[in-house]
Amino acid sequence: MPAARQLPAGSILGPLRIRKDAEEIASLIAAGAAIDSVHEQVSEILLPGLTERQVGREIHDAILEAGHATVDFVIVASGPNAASPHHDVSDRVIREGDAIVVDIGGTMPDGYCSDSTRTYALGEPDPDFLWMYAVLHEAQRAAVESVHPGMTCEAVDAVARTLLTEAGIGDLFIHRIGHGIGLQSHEEPYLVAGNALALEPGMAFSIEPGFYLEGRFGARIEDIVICTDDGVQSVNHRPHHLQIIG
Repeated sequence: MPAARQLPAGSILGPLRIRKDAEEIASLIAAGAAIDSVHEQVSEILLPGLTERQVGREIHDAILEAGHATVDFVIVASGPNAASPHHDVSDRVIREGDAIVVDIGGTMPDGYCSDSTRTYALGEPDPDFLWMYAVLHEAQRAAVESVHPGMTCEAVDAVARTLLTEAGIGDLFIHRIGHGIGLQSHEEPYLVAGNALALEPGMAFSIEPGFYLEGRFGARIEDIVICTDDGVQSVNHRPHHLQIIG
């Protein structure tokens, strides 16, 4: 076919995948419930004296036991490691007073993905962390509630970023607020400054603001949500407040 011109398939597949139909939404809801059931167990897994890697292994097994076909990622970021948004696990021993970011996800047997982050604390955390977390909690809630058809991707990001900036910690929010999810854990739409794409019913994506203070601590709250005809539906329902263990 010497006269044929090849083009990336994404230009055709992208618009088809970016809006989920009712069956796909049901799959994402099931994936959300499965990963919620894992977060429900985390407070029993996080114990002083264990390493991040040991905790990560237990969470890995729990993800599979919850019905996922594969584990896509397990982030257990404790103490100063939580200041790195893309930390994995390490041999650092978890200690009293640590804040711990647990970001986990997997792929269900039907191919649809889960992704959810909650932040925990062993004992009473740093007072600075507590007030920052209160701001983050409000910023994540406000961003979720802002979702509706016609809202742009960058506007959702701005809702949370503005609240964090007004509190003096906007410079600690160092990544976009969200990414699409479906057959891949990261796909369109991407909710980031500069993306003026308007949200449409059926679009599914994360809302995950955070703050990261190098050398001290970090936090993130993440839900997967779906833009609906008249607003937003979350597939994750675990508590958003700081979960203090012990």
